[in-house]
Amino acid sequence: MDDNEEAIRNFFEAVSERRLADLPEFMAHDVVDHNKIIHGEADEPSAAFEGLRRQLAAFDPLTIHVEEVIAAGDKVVARLTQRGVNGGAHPRMPEPTGRPFENEAIWILTVRDGKIAEIRAVSDRLGLFLQLGWDWPQVD
Repeated sequence: MDDNEEAIRNFFEAVSERRLADLPEFMAHDVVDHNKIIHGEADEPSAAFEGLRRQLAAFDPLTIHVEEVIAAGDKVVARLTQRGVNGGAHPRMPEPTGRPFENEAIWILTVRDGKIAEIRAVSDRLGLFLQLGWDWPQVD
């Protein structure tokens, strides 16, 4: 297994196990998360740490199963299955419904010096919203 692939697998394991204190082991201090989970999230260095903390608060439990990984150079692509329950609050999400979800996501990660430097991700948001009973967000 490639070192970058192993680092990414370990990162998703830490997230699934809610080991927030371990995230600096896997993510650069200035990591940029280009993934807009909900409209309005910051796209700036280090916002990913707070974004993950908020995600874990909103979805408890949340598990991420790595289905497939492709690593080439400093890029790692991971196809994931995410499962969770919407039991907690998030400032940019509707009120918690207590409902479970399962969806697929693709993350493209840039790894520098053994740590995640950039995150780009897409997921089945329509499926997520339907499973959780959320209204589709309106953009002003």
